[in-house]
Order: sequence, then C-alpha cells, then structure tokens
Amino acid sequence: MRLGLVMAEVGSGLRRNASMVVSVVLVTFISLTFVGTAILLQMQINQMKGYWYDRAQVAVYLCTDTDTTGNCTGAKATDDQRAQIKQQLESSTLKPYIEKAYFEDQQDAYTRFKQQFKDSPATEFVKPEYLNETFWVNLKNPSQADVLVESLSKVAGVQSVVDQRGYLQPIFNLLNASSYTAIGIAALMLVAAVLLIATTIRLSAFSRRRELGIMRLVGASNRFIQTPFVLEGVIAAAVGAVLAGGAITAVVWFFVRNYLTKRFSGTAFIGMDDAAIVVPAVIVIGVVLAAISASIAIRRYLKV
Repeated sequence: MRLGLVMAEVGSGLRRNASMVVSVVLVTFISLTFVGTAILLQMQINQMKGYWYDRAQVAVYLCTDTDTTGNCTGAKATDDQRAQIKQQLESSTLKPYIEKAYFEDQQDAYTRFKQQFKDSPATEFVKPEYLNETFWVNLKNPSQADVLVESLSKVAGVQSVVDQRGYLQPIFNLLNASSYTAIGIAALMLVAAVLLIATTIRLSAFSRRRELGIMRLVGASNRFIQTPFVLEGVIAAAVGAVLAGGAITAVVWFFVRNYLTKRFSGTAFIGMDDAAIVVPAVIVIGVVLAAISASIAIRRYLKV
C-alpha cells in the first residue's frame, strides 16, 4: 500500500468535508471532556471518602439535665455512669477496635461550640449545661462503628451513639449523583459523535464515488479503498480527544490545584498524577471509537 497516496486521499477528504470534520472535532471534544470529568469526579469522591471516613469519629453523647431521649430520664449522667462508659471503652471487647478516645465535658463542648458558630446569634442563647458531655472515639477501622454503637447504645447515662460518617454520606450521595449525570451526558455525546463520524465518512465516500468506482475497476484492494476514510474519522476524533485532554488538564491544574487546594487545605484533592492517568485513557477511547465507527460506516457504504 502506497502511504503517500493514502495520505493524499485523506487530506483531500478532510478538505472536502471541512465543516463536518469541525463538527466531529467539537462533538468529540465535548463528549470526551464530559467523560474525563466524570472519571476525575469519581476519583475525587473515592479520595474524599477515604480521607474523611478515616477522620470520622464516633460520638458517645451523655445525658443532660433536660434529656428524655435514649436512656435519659431528665437527669445528667453521673460520675459512676461516666466511669462505667470509660471502663467499657477500655475493655478487652472494644479496645481492639479503638485507636483513640477522649472525654469532652460541657465547658469544653461550649468552648468548641462558640468557636464553630462564632458569627451565629445562637451563641447568645446556648449555655454549657445545654450541651452534652461526650466521649469522642477514633476507630482503627471506621467501617466497624456498628460494634461501638451496639455495645454502648443501651448503657445507662448514654443519650445516643452517633457515627459521624452518617453526616458525610448525603454529601457523597450528591457527588455520586453528579458523577452519574456527567457519565450519562458523556454517553449521549459519545453516541452523537459516533453517528456524526459515520455520517461524515458516508458523505466523504459519496462525494468520491466516481474515484472509488475507478479504483475498483483497476483492481484496488478493499483495504486500500477503506483506509483513507478510516483515517479521516480517526484524525478528526484524535484532534477532539487531544483538545479534551488539554481541557481536563487545565481544569485540574487551574481549578483544582490552584484554587480549591489553596482554599480548602484540609481536604484531599486529585492532582496532576490522576490527570496523567485519565487523559491518555480519554484519548484512546476517542480514537478507538472513531476507528470502529468509520470502519463500519465505509464497509456498509461499499457493502464489503
């Protein structure tokens, strides 16, 4: 197969269908940008889960003078009850699960409340006696919080045992929904890109039907006839895929690394290493889909 002749045919096809080629590039660019963004978002969700779940604590809230919920009867937890809870946390049953545990009295809870809500008018009405004394527990494996909940929920003086991961799950559910939405949009855009590539190849073949007829008469092989059309689709998709890779890299560098990371320094974010994994994958997806779509389209047109 003469490479020069094939590339000349490719160039001729791209020039004749310039507007359609630009459409393929744009649709491929948008669809693959959605694909890459969805993958990065899912990676970010998994990273945040690992980061925050490892730091999530189990809070053992003790009864106050006004509590009538849980095991409370409107009386504050006694010293004996606190000692019993502490003893249970240090027992051979629970200690293997616990990395660290510490006690927070009402005054400490009030100080932390004022720091957290210093700009809120609620601080004027809250008094230390309204807040729960609490045992804060860090587990070696946060997924084993149910062991602590089941062991301490019925203990006298305990109002409730709360796994803080429950507060995080709605946030991650929202992020997951966003990720799935991006994946759905990306899938629709990829379908549009595949159909557009097939249409472009058929139009290119139709505009050169006379040349194709001559090639067949002089005995040109099917592979020689089909290759320029396949390359046209691959080149157009590859340009769109490279642009998508550039857009994904720019988002990670400028938005994630230089904006979010600086403003939320306590949160783990994805980095350029993650982008370096996603970008090649996105480009390969675009090129492979274009090659398959173009090959099927020209084969059907030529009825090979």
